[in-house]
Amino acid sequence: MQEEHERLREIGIHIIGDEEDPLVRAECIRIARRIHLSRNRVVGFIPATDDVAVPPVAIQLGHALTQLTPATIAVVDANVRWPGLAGLARDDDDDAQGPDTSSVFRTKWLGDSLALLTPPHSEQSGEAVPQLARLLLSGAELFEHILVDLTGFDLLGEHASAAACMDTTILCGRARKTRERHLREMERAMPRKRFMGVLLVG
Repeated sequence: MQEEHERLREIGIHIIGDEEDPLVRAECIRIARRIHLSRNRVVGFIPATDDVAVPPVAIQLGHALTQLTPATIAVVDANVRWPGLAGLARDDDDDAQGPDTSSVFRTKWLGDSLALLTPPHSEQSGEAVPQLARLLLSGAELFEHILVDLTGFDLLGEHASAAACMDTTILCGRARKTRERHLREMERAMPRKRFMGVLLVG
């Protein structure tokens, strides 16, 4: 696990512990508890703007969920066109392919019960939603919660299709940066029954 945390640090992601920043850690636990109690298994995270980095948020919340439940949690880098975490799942890694062995996703364990599923390299954009749907179907029995980074789907015109694969979605904005008007416009575009709220980060 220490080796995987070192690899996360190499790409700018650091798992925050209680001793380093107790307030941020407490907030991660609070949000993770809300996700867990909502009984929503598949949660999609949609960036409100291009400068919102979803992968660090999803990994921090995934790690927090592993502290709340003994079950296995997955974080999915679903942006097959520009996978932000591809460096953590190279083709020469020993870890297995995704739950569906024909999937473009590779599994990288970030701890005993936290799995990262990401394409090791870019894929054709038209495969994004079909591959994600297959992954979620095949991983349904393996993971208690699946946190999905939906970065890039707006550029592909596939946000609505991707959101339909989720139990719920969370809109991610930057504190003191993202305009409230923009967040409200995006919120109105979300399916009401599949929208959990807005998460401000940074």
